[in-house]
Amino acid sequence: MTEQLAAALAAEEAAIYAYGVIGVRLSDADEVSRARACELEHRRRRDELVDRLDELRASTAPAPPAYRLPFEVADREDALKLAVHVEDGVAQAWRALLPVTDGDERADPLSYLTDSAVRATRWRRIAEVTPLTMAFPGRPG
Repeated sequence: MTEQLAAALAAEEAAIYAYGVIGVRLSDADEVSRARACELEHRRRRDELVDRLDELRASTAPAPPAYRLPFEVADREDALKLAVHVEDGVAQAWRALLPVTDGDERADPLSYLTDSAVRATRWRRIAEVTPLTMAFPGRPG
């Protein structure tokens, strides 16, 4: 389970970085506010994961000082595309925890998978991308 927790931590850290890039490419106040709220949620989750891994006495690789984005983010359209990409990736990381958890231990990963899937759907709606939802959120494409 520590391997999956470490992967979720890496996904959350990458999401935090990405939302910094996303936010500067948005101009609509509501979209900027939404991006900031997403970033704050990913920061909260990152902090929970750091605490959980510390409890397990598990070590992880340090977060890199920068990340390579999957594509250039030059405008609003790219930023919205990145937001969808990030949330789908985070959902994928949390989904990986489901087979290695059970009972109460599964509640957070399932909730976080769902939250990321909902955020990805909201970003798709804003970007006017279809389909809005995925049949199996978090499932590798």
